[in-house]
Amino acid sequence: MADTATTASAAAASAANTSTDAPPFQLGKPRFQQTSFYGRFRHFLDIIDPRTLFVTERRLREAVQLLEDYKHGTLRPGVTNEQLWSAQKIKQAILHPDTNEKIFMPFRMSGYIPFGTPIVVGLLLPNQTLASTVFWQWLNQSHNACVNYANRNATKPSPASKFIQGYLGAVISAVSIAVGLNVLVQKANKFTPATRLLVQRFVPFPAVGRLSCRRVPGCSSLCKALCAWQPLAWPCRWPSASSRRCQRSRHPN
Repeated sequence: MADTATTASAAAASAANTSTDAPPFQLGKPRFQQTSFYGRFRHFLDIIDPRTLFVTERRLREAVQLLEDYKHGTLRPGVTNEQLWSAQKIKQAILHPDTNEKIFMPFRMSGYIPFGTPIVVGLLLPNQTLASTVFWQWLNQSHNACVNYANRNATKPSPASKFIQGYLGAVISAVSIAVGLNVLVQKANKFTPATRLLVQRFVPFPAVGRLSCRRVPGCSSLCKALCAWQPLAWPCRWPSASSRRCQRSRHPN
């Protein structure tokens, strides 16, 4: 009777393992195929998954240890591919690939949407004053600069002056474009009030889009996310020393 129960449990566990659609685990490789748009799309969703923001310290240590065991061939029996992919996702979402230190939560790629969305809403608020336009553009560029710096390529240290220059250039450019376009729209006599209000709603887009990929060099995690989204078109401006963070070697361009 005991043998029958043991056999049934083993069969159930085997069925559970074989029923998963997780591909064979490859350390440092993307879980989803990067040769198709759908695969890159799923990879991008994995990177920005905000659920990794709620991972506990204990779960992070377990994930890191699981990957270390796999790397050294000491993995315990029964560990599934799904568990390994999940562990790698957690580690890459939280720890910097070069320093192995935790990235501050608002500046992680997984925190870009929850922490960046309020800023986008602020940028699109109607009837903004000069002060509010300057404030939201400054806040947006500051957040983006912090994200870039937190995910920078730390294997090649850059002087602080380089990041400061990039930050100041981005802020000044964004504010100048936004304020300048607002002034032009307000002085456009041919626009009706309704048309003027509609055009002003779109002013933040050129100010933000013009600088979206020219802020601060030296980003690795951000590069991985962008390259995952458009690996054949996006200029990889932030090459990482670790191939597991930037897949440009598979898509040279």
